[in-house]
Amino acid sequence: MRIDSDGTFYYCRWIDRNNQEKNETLYNIKETTVTEFFQKKISDIRKKLLDGEKIARCNSCIKMEEQKKVSGRQKQLLKTGIQLDELEETIQSSSFYDEFKKSYFNSGDTTLLPQDWQIDLGNFCNSACIFCSPTFSSKLATEHKKLGLIQDLPKKNWADDPVLLENFINFLCSSKKISYLHFLGGETIITPAFKKMLKELIKSGINKNISIGFTTNLTVWDQEIIELLTQYKEVNLGMSIECLHPINDYLRWPSKISNVKIILEKWLNIAKKNNWLVQIRTTPTLFSIAHLKDLYEYAFEQNIGIESCNFLENPYYMKISMLPIEIRNSIALKIQDWVDSNKKYLTDKTIINTRDKNNLRKYILQDALSYVNYLNNIKEESQQHWKDLVTYIKKLESSRGNSILNYAPEYKELLRAAGY
Repeated sequence: MRIDSDGTFYYCRWIDRNNQEKNETLYNIKETTVTEFFQKKISDIRKKLLDGEKIARCNSCIKMEEQKKVSGRQKQLLKTGIQLDELEETIQSSSFYDEFKKSYFNSGDTTLLPQDWQIDLGNFCNSACIFCSPTFSSKLATEHKKLGLIQDLPKKNWADDPVLLENFINFLCSSKKISYLHFLGGETIITPAFKKMLKELIKSGINKNISIGFTTNLTVWDQEIIELLTQYKEVNLGMSIECLHPINDYLRWPSKISNVKIILEKWLNIAKKNNWLVQIRTTPTLFSIAHLKDLYEYAFEQNIGIESCNFLENPYYMKISMLPIEIRNSIALKIQDWVDSNKKYLTDKTIINTRDKNNLRKYILQDALSYVNYLNNIKEESQQHWKDLVTYIKKLESSRGNSILNYAPEYKELLRAAGY
């Protein structure tokens, strides 16, 4: 399950939010309970999946699998004991097999409750990443409104409503078999609801039985948060960074890579001390893809995970496919050469359990190869997209006082041709 920043429910954390099903009704925590939504409101979606139909909302995972990138769908299947290369056998041996049958013969209904959550707490954030949107960053929202890029600020964050937050916490505390909660923002560390939820879950006593995941942008530190997290069964730490190059400052404005690296090391030390699972979270764009190999290399040496949740589709004018084929092929070749230099770690397995620390290097190489495939296979975008990109970044730069040419001079010709 997923609850979005405005309180909208979705039936998957990996859902393609831009590809709504025909005649699909959206439901919100303000008027619909979790139980009603999960057990009844998405019965038609569940039945379609059980019948083998393709769902438009699943497009992100389909695209990842086409490039041999481990998708969210495949990761979730592993949690139920199902492997696609042994589908029939593992479905029947899955602990969820009887539930699948019950749902199939009851028009997609279920008596279960969510066991795995993505909880978007809102857009309260101190960063304004150029590839982000006002929905996920209050700082970017304020800037966009000032520049005339949006007319209205995003809807109020559901977690800012004390009644909704208390009701949701009570639901979680009373849920049976709940196992994993992943929190996103905004920036989770500075979002008041994150700390409140951590404290309340500890009070209820369920902290000893659940795993907590969250993502931080490596710009802030809160010792009280650290102490709360150590009281949970397991912690999955996500650290957002685009690259180790100074262009990270431009992409994740107004962060400074020198400070980001310091906080990165602090988190790694805490994680090692407490045996937490660590992943670098990156969102490769046309500006950062040239430095992705170095980030893979860093993760490989540190033996920590690294992943992008999907291939970037929005904003459309920052897609990697904007780059000319010769540039993409050159970047792909460098990543391929690095993978080849570590080929002893490669595996023939299609799907790797990324929660297993023994598999981290295998997964890093597999994920790197998915970008090699993507860079080599995608079609080049319209030149109009470059013009849209230039229009956008010039507006941001007028507010921020910086210039992309100081960070990526190699793109000067392409940008000038588009009107920069």
